[in-house]
Amino acid sequence: MSASAQAPRAAGPDRPADFLAPAFHKQRRELVRQALSPGSVAVLFAAPVRNRANDVDFTYHQHPDFYYLTGYEEPGAVLVLFKEPQSINGQAGVTEALFVQPRDPKAEQWMGRRLGKEGVQQQLQLQYVADNKNFLKSGIKWAGFSQVHFLPLPTDVRNDAQDPADLYDLVAAFREQAAIPSNFDPSLAQAYKLIQQYGLAGADRLQAYLTGMGSAVVQDPYVQAYLAAKTEAQRKKAIADKPSSRFDTALLDETLDRLREVKTTEELALLRRAVRISAVGQQEVMKHLRPDMGEMEVQGLHEYIYKKYGAEFEGYPSIVGAGNNGCILHYTQNDKPQVKNDLLLMDCGAEYHGYTADVTRTIPPSGKFSPAQRQIYELVLAAQEAGFAACKPGAEFQAPNAAAQQVVAQGLIKLGIITKSDEARRYFPHGTSHYLGLDVHDRGSNGALTAGNVITVEPGIYIPEGSPCDKKWWNIGVRIEDDILITTNGYENLSREAPRTVAEVEAMMAKTSVLDNFKLPDLR
Repeated sequence: MSASAQAPRAAGPDRPADFLAPAFHKQRRELVRQALSPGSVAVLFAAPVRNRANDVDFTYHQHPDFYYLTGYEEPGAVLVLFKEPQSINGQAGVTEALFVQPRDPKAEQWMGRRLGKEGVQQQLQLQYVADNKNFLKSGIKWAGFSQVHFLPLPTDVRNDAQDPADLYDLVAAFREQAAIPSNFDPSLAQAYKLIQQYGLAGADRLQAYLTGMGSAVVQDPYVQAYLAAKTEAQRKKAIADKPSSRFDTALLDETLDRLREVKTTEELALLRRAVRISAVGQQEVMKHLRPDMGEMEVQGLHEYIYKKYGAEFEGYPSIVGAGNNGCILHYTQNDKPQVKNDLLLMDCGAEYHGYTADVTRTIPPSGKFSPAQRQIYELVLAAQEAGFAACKPGAEFQAPNAAAQQVVAQGLIKLGIITKSDEARRYFPHGTSHYLGLDVHDRGSNGALTAGNVITVEPGIYIPEGSPCDKKWWNIGVRIEDDILITTNGYENLSREAPRTVAEVEAMMAKTSVLDNFKLPDLR
């Protein structure tokens, strides 16, 4: 990362210095503001604090969109973006305003330092910053805006009676001051968006999808008119008759999809580090793994390596499944006491400064694949190679998936596991790719691939016990997943340091690990 991209953002001393710079977030805010409709305003809220149990909360994680636009990592905040400059509390020419939780020495003694208004002004460099309680009576003339743009508001937020400006109060104040109708339903905005995008080309599938979105959607007059249309001409008329509203949750959603799907140089530096950390985790576990180790121990090894390299979190709950557990797509229990000689599927990703990797490797604890394991593994590998070949600018987002699905179907037929291609979905039930970034399943339009996209390519085959095939295939679950940067002329595999081929995996597993001599006392 270049020096200009570094920002020592911290509420206290001795934090890392390679966070995204204030200039990055300012540029993102400006791009969103440019996308706003004339005479409009946009409002975004920080993520809620989530309770784990009793008086213990989960570690706070900022809403990725809010972080993307501000760099602010604390709760109880509101960002307001104005299309045209406004006056707030006597300050003229304001196009962006951030309301944040104030400094509180007593709270900070218990829960950690806060930036406060002064810290945000100094380190995040927004144009207008005030304590969040000021948002309750901000003086913003909401009635004067032609449109009010926002993301779906949180509806399951606790009201802290000790905090007069917590997220519950901030959202309530916004609803009241902007006069948002009590029956406003953001799912309608999503339905309208789908009708506008797929109302003609995907009519059959869309109609079935809309009817499953709930009564509020199905009973809406615009949706009803579309569902009642039987011909293309009728559908065109129904689509064109979209009602207007001052309140909109679609524009911000679409704009952030478009922006976040193309990574900047600064973002790629953080993503590369997250991916490399994850790849080293896969390497070390390969070298150290033994059949008598448990799934949870393996999980701990990955996550220790993440922490060793300064990754704050995992991007998602680690998936470490041996044998039949590896056939559960999102298995996170990870409590099998010994992996034994079953294939071990490890879907793990480090999160570094908000950006997450997503790397999966499947390995034999004995150090050698059995013949049946090897056949399935090499079929998945071939499907992944086909997916890689489809990764190029201009290709449809679903191109890697289509290529991988075809290889898997043909291979399963050849192995005698299925007899027809459409049966392959039993053993390969998921898509091959998703965007990667601030979310493990990151924002994006699912349009044509373009340089700067980072996507996964992750085919898999899962044959649980009891499947209608030869028993020699049972309990084999294989997924191979890599993180792929689309370049101007092709792709780059960011996670290539994690061994992929049978020969590479077995060679890595034959090596010694720095963890081999790590011993803890027995607990008796």
